[in-house]
Amino acid sequence: MVKFIIHYSLHFLFPLAIAYIFFKKKWKTVYFIFFASMLVDLDHLLANPIFAEDRCSINFHPLHTYYAMAIYFVGLFFKKTRILAIALLFHMLTDLIDCYL
Repeated sequence: MVKFIIHYSLHFLFPLAIAYIFFKKKWKTVYFIFFASMLVDLDHLLANPIFAEDRCSINFHPLHTYYAMAIYFVGLFFKKTRILAIALLFHMLTDLIDCYL
């Protein structure tokens, strides 16, 4: 239960704090981008079984690989993709933390 609370707090509550603290004027848009970045989890549909509680997503699912994260990192250097890149990298960090809980 604690793992569930930590994981989903990092996916939903912490991004809200990031959006509100660092992007006050457009926090709703930034939070929406963080929320939309969870579409990266659609790659879980390619796994069999789709959900395995003890499986680490990092480097297992295609959009959770280190190669994908390198692309997300490159997005930090472009103004138009920076917020999405931050959201995707934070998503990966959240999933990495989940691997150790």
